Amino acid sequence: MERGLGHPFGRKAMTKLLYRGQEYVQHKDAADAQTIELTYRRSVYASKKQQAANSHPDLTYRGNHYQK
Repeated sequence: MERGLGHPFGRKAMTKLLYRGQEYVQHKDAADAQTIELTYRRSVYASKKQQAANSHPDLTYRGNHYQK
């Protein structure tokens, strides 16, 4: 099974729920949501992090100016 696709234990409906200490029964089926695969793009993350580190914005707090 690929990452992010499917559920390792199969699809099982939850029948008893707990809310503020009170149990109740779900009277409707779970919605069929389309699954999406999340990906990590190291180069995009690294370049954005580098851009943020290189920027030196002028900050103002209660009239006092700071530089990060």
